[in-house]
Amino acid sequence: MVLEDDLKAAVRTIPDYPKPGIMFRDITTLLGDARAFRRAVDQLVHPWAGSKIDKVAGIEARGFILGGAVAHQVSAGFVPIRKKGKLPHQTVRMAYALEYGTDEMEMHVDAIAKDERVILVDDLVATGGTAEGAVKLLRQIGANVVAACFIIDLPDLGGAAKLRAMDVPVRTLMAFGGH
Repeated sequence: MVLEDDLKAAVRTIPDYPKPGIMFRDITTLLGDARAFRRAVDQLVHPWAGSKIDKVAGIEARGFILGGAVAHQVSAGFVPIRKKGKLPHQTVRMAYALEYGTDEMEMHVDAIAKDERVILVDDLVATGGTAEGAVKLLRQIGANVVAACFIIDLPDLGGAAKLRAMDVPVRTLMAFGGH
């Protein structure tokens, strides 16, 4: 509980952003605190220390920061999962649900080989639509999704439960009630 409290103290909460009633959990303050950033990355990778992880896939954009650090810690390659149209080479694409509609994400078709062990990383899991789409995208190209890791869980929105229902173990470091 001490670790979670320390890390929570490093997260800034911005009320009514991006719209009234939302409490935005801003991890840029955690990223800017060297000790908190290091502790968060260490805790995200702890369950897989010594395991064979081939790739870490990070969801745009904060997942790139965290995913790169996690990949370094587990001696794995890093794969960016980006919004449609941002990658220069041949891609595979997956639609995913947003609060009001859908969007698409993609990754390079040759970024992950069949059966490679992959950890998915992002800063926060809320409704789980983006993470669910990323898991489906990774599985579409044959990845073995070992786990999904997030700094923050908003359990009232059900995203982590949605991923667990897809047989993806979920690692989060802290939870905030509400939105």
